Amino acid sequence: MNKKALLIIWVLLGCSVASFSQEKEKEKIRWKASGIISGEYADFSVDYLGNTYLINASGQLKKIDAKGDSIGVFNDIKRYGKLHSIEISTPLKILLFYKDFGTIVILDRFLNPRATIDLRKHGYYQVTAIALAYDNQIWIYDALDAKLKKISEEGKMLSETPDFRVLFQPVPHPEIIIDQDKKLYVYDSNSGLLVFDYFGTLQHKLPFANWNAFTVAEGMAFGIKDKQLLRYAPGTLHMEEIPLPDIDEEAEKMVIRPWGVYFLTKNGIYRFDFQEK
Repeated sequence: MNKKALLIIWVLLGCSVASFSQEKEKEKIRWKASGIISGEYADFSVDYLGNTYLINASGQLKKIDAKGDSIGVFNDIKRYGKLHSIEISTPLKILLFYKDFGTIVILDRFLNPRATIDLRKHGYYQVTAIALAYDNQIWIYDALDAKLKKISEEGKMLSETPDFRVLFQPVPHPEIIIDQDKKLYVYDSNSGLLVFDYFGTLQHKLPFANWNAFTVAEGMAFGIKDKQLLRYAPGTLHMEEIPLPDIDEEAEKMVIRPWGVYFLTKNGIYRFDFQEK
C-alpha cells in the first residue's frame, strides 16, 4: 500500500472517529420538560437562583420564585421608553437598561426602585451595553469612545479599557457584557466573543458569531445557533453541540441557564432541563 492510499485511509478513519465521538457526546444529553408559565408576555428573564422576571403587554414587571409565588412588582417600566435589557446576574440588585433614553434604573430584590442613572448627564452619550460588576459597580460600553468603562451608581467613572479602535480591526460593537469568575466577557454577534481579565488585558478572542441567547455560567460560554445549544469552555478546544428540544410553537426569545433552556412563545414560557445520561 502506497503512502497516498495510507494517508487517505487515516483521514477517513479520523473523520469517522470524530463523527462517532460527536454523536456519542450528543447521546449523553437528554431533555426533560420541566414546566410552563402560561400567559402572554412581551419579555422575560431568569436569574441564577431560578427566579423568573415577567414583562406583560401593559409593561408591568413581575418577579416570581421557582414555586411560582410572587416576590415583587414594578409598574413603571415604560417611564423611560422601551426597555432594552434586564441585568439579573444577582437577584439583590437588578438593572433595567433603557438604551434609547440613556438611562439605568436600579431595583432591589423586591423590585423597589433604588436609584436612576442618567448616563448622558454624566457624559456617556452612546452606551450600547451594561453589566453589574463583581464589586456592585456597573460596566458600560461607551461606543462614542469605543471603551469599556466601570462607573459607580453616582455615574462617576472608576476605570476604563484602552480604545477598542486601537486594539481591534474591525472594531467590535458589544451587545452583551458579563462579569463573572474574575473575567469580563464581551459579546458581539457579528465578530464573536472577547474575554478580558479585570486589568483590561485581552485573554481570548473567539469567532463565535451569530449566537443567540449568549450567556456565561460556571466558566462555560453558552449560545444557540442552527437549532443547537452550544457549550464551550474558554481556553479549550472542546465545543459541545446539543440539539435543542422540539416545541410546537415558534420561540420569540430563548434564555439559557446552567440547568436548561427557557422558550418564550405566544402562549407562555416553556422550561426544559438538560441532564447528562
